[in-house]
This record gives sequence, structure tokens and C-alpha cells, in this order.
Amino acid sequence: MTASQAHSASPAVPASVHQISVLLYSDDVTVRDAVRLAVGRRPAKNVEVTSWLECATHAAVVEAVDNRRFDVLILDGEATPMGGMGLCRQLKNEIFQCPPTLVLTGRVQDGWLAAWSQADAVVPHPLDPVALARAVTQLAGAGAGATAAH
Repeated sequence: MTASQAHSASPAVPASVHQISVLLYSDDVTVRDAVRLAVGRRPAKNVEVTSWLECATHAAVVEAVDNRRFDVLILDGEATPMGGMGLCRQLKNEIFQCPPTLVLTGRVQDGWLAAWSQADAVVPHPLDPVALARAVTQLAGAGAGATAAH
């Protein structure tokens, strides 16, 4: 499990910017890198990702969600040995007020599995940066007025 901070150019953030923290789960570092690149630091004009916590194991995710507050969880449905869909269902059933969760599926046709997992949003592979930024913005509660930056 690694943590990183997204640094902004100016120390003061306007009140209109909604700052969020994101937990990202995938056993594949290339998927984690692709998600971070696609979402970026500013997925919308009024949303800024101030911190990412990357987890490569199921146990690390459960521990992190138990002990920290996150605004959005992004779970890779194709992760092994525990996929993000099973993990999402577990978190939704075991964590009181579980944060909004985005599941990355292997293909569009897996949407029904993501619905079973109780995911709040779904983005299929190959990852579309615009769809990913839009989903994160919506889950962050930035409101309907948020416009994706991509």
C-alpha cells in the first residue's frame, strides 16, 4: 500500500473547489497508473484530487477503509485473487456509510455483475479518460454543474 499527495501550484484553494481523497485498488500497477493518469489532478473544474491511496491487496483496502475517510473508492474488477466486484459487495455490506464506489469492469457486458456488487458507478476497459473523470466527479458529489476537465 502506498500513499501519495497531489501537489497544487498554489497553497490556497478557492472555496468553490471540492477537494477529494481517492482509494485505488488493483493488483496491477499499470492499471493503477492508467487510472491516475486518466482521472488526473482535476477531473472537473470544481474537483481536485488531493490524495490517492493505492492498494494492491484486498486486506490493505479493508484496513484502509476501516481506518480512514475517502470520498471515492475505485476498484479494479479484474484484480486477482479478489476482484473489485466481490470486494465492492463486501465493503457495501460491512462498512457503515461506505464511500461511493466505482468499479472497473473487463468489458461493457459485465455491467450486470457490477450492479450485483452494489457499485455506484461502472467504467469498462479499455478505460476512457472522459468517462472515468465524469464518474469520479459524480461520485465525489460535485453536483450536476461539474464539468469534466478532459
